[in-house]
Amino acid sequence: MTKLERETDMLPDVMSDIKKADSASIERSPIEAGNEQDGIHDDLVLPTEEEKRTLRRVSDAIPWNAYLIAFIEFAERFSYYGTIILYTNFIMQPLPEGSRTGAGGEFGQSGALGLGQRTMIALTTFNSFWAYVAPLFGAYLADTYWGRYKTICVGLAVSLLGHVLLIVCSVPGVIDSKGAIGAFIIAVIIMGIGTGMFKANISPLVAEQYKTTKMFVIISKGGERVIVDPTLTHGRIYMYFYLLTNLGGLIGTITMVYAEKFVGFYLAFTLPTVILLCCPFVLYITRNQYVTEAPTGSVLATAFRAWKFCASGKWSLNPVRTWKNFRAPGFWDPIKSKHMKPQDRKPWMTFDDVWVDELQRSFQACGVFCWYPLYWLTYFQLNSNLVAQAAAMNTHGLPNDILVNLDPLAVVIFIPIFDQIVYPGLRWMGFNITSLKKMTVGFFTASAAIIWAAVVQHYLYKTSPCGAHAASCRPPNVSPLNVWIQTGAYVLIAISEILASITGLEYAFTKAPKNMRSLIMAAFLFTLGIASAIGQAFVPLSADPLLVWNYGSMAVIAFITGVVFWLSVRGLDAREDELNSMAAGKFGDKEGRSEDV
Repeated sequence: MTKLERETDMLPDVMSDIKKADSASIERSPIEAGNEQDGIHDDLVLPTEEEKRTLRRVSDAIPWNAYLIAFIEFAERFSYYGTIILYTNFIMQPLPEGSRTGAGGEFGQSGALGLGQRTMIALTTFNSFWAYVAPLFGAYLADTYWGRYKTICVGLAVSLLGHVLLIVCSVPGVIDSKGAIGAFIIAVIIMGIGTGMFKANISPLVAEQYKTTKMFVIISKGGERVIVDPTLTHGRIYMYFYLLTNLGGLIGTITMVYAEKFVGFYLAFTLPTVILLCCPFVLYITRNQYVTEAPTGSVLATAFRAWKFCASGKWSLNPVRTWKNFRAPGFWDPIKSKHMKPQDRKPWMTFDDVWVDELQRSFQACGVFCWYPLYWLTYFQLNSNLVAQAAAMNTHGLPNDILVNLDPLAVVIFIPIFDQIVYPGLRWMGFNITSLKKMTVGFFTASAAIIWAAVVQHYLYKTSPCGAHAASCRPPNVSPLNVWIQTGAYVLIAISEILASITGLEYAFTKAPKNMRSLIMAAFLFTLGIASAIGQAFVPLSADPLLVWNYGSMAVIAFITGVVFWLSVRGLDAREDELNSMAAGKFGDKEGRSEDV
């Protein structure tokens, strides 16, 4: 008789309740006596503290409707990345002689506005900033009024309007006129609004399709007693969500750069618009297949009122003292009911103490995200300076912006490797690979990627006929260096995305209260906007002959940030299981009624 059978002898007639958790690999164990029933966690064996420390952890199966939502992300990212990849050449390079479409042909350089590298960096940086500031607005609408599904639908409609304007500014007769730049900027602003409404809500919606929130014990087909960890499952969902995101971006960018090079910008802007038009129809047809959370009113205002209430009396003219007061363990205690007389509670305090704990966890997550702008500085080099770097090398007839696709291609290749080999292998060897550890390694990998780019730029200056002004050379009078030597930078940045970017999405979802998931996700995305604003300070370095200094300074920043990041989050890392297993709190509606969130 096995250990499991001896245990189940104590629980009569429950062996028939065993259910499969993953038809490919695992079976659920019967429910233990005394476990709380909530409709979602029926028939689950919750692990003991000893089991949490000793048993190996695995992820659960991914719900099929999560893939359905990920398809919408695939199509939207196809259209978005297939469009923004064209911005570098459209803004920076001049219209080829005799062309009315911007197409450069096999050995020519595609272009349109001819505004130069610094203007290109400024406009593409603004686009990145705007696209990741707008999610704050989209998140507020979703969490407070519309819900995630409706906000996504409206965001897609707004994005479509921006795409149409891009087509207008690229058609023959407009592309070579003074009005092209104005139409382009308006299109970028409108697309940013739509993208923000979409991005703040699509990733929380996909993760919400998996409803289990508690760890439970199962017996694998190999007979091993293991823990199914919802955090690992959400991480796995986000990995494959990110895989489809990059697959959409990969297909979109590859096809669009060839459309730009051989036909013109009008076709390259039209095809993504056609793909984006599919999304509203798919969303409508499958509208009844999704698990959704209803909006709960002015949660953002309540959250900041709660923080303000707790911060009262903790301010000091000494900033160090203020910092220590805000980070003190009991900072949130004043607003909890157990520390307050009933008559002292304000009308807006329609939440319980558990929701306050969730809010504290959310603020801690936002503190983690404060370091991310310095990570994104390295990532933003992909669609701007590295594309310009490629134009100054021997491309052997390839479009200079084709190699940027090595990043999403590497992401698509390495995600299954990390999911099936790297992460399980490390857990099997006894390493506890937490979210914050992944993020830390992601900073170091990003630094290595930019060091690679700096070395390539150094040798580009040495071999270019134009010397340290390599960007001023035009094909075929370019550096003899093969453009494929950029591969290392793209692969390393892709690995850093798997470690830092995907994990950041997972961290934003798992650390937020249910009625603030879009807002916390928007806070994470906002770090890209901050990075874009910081990137404006590097614009003077983003041109010859200073690009080696540009890459070198960013590599140093990313490395130092990785060190400081880990020193600042070690305490949170030690409490990872505690934070992830926190129960859901209650938040009142406008009438003060309490509801589960």
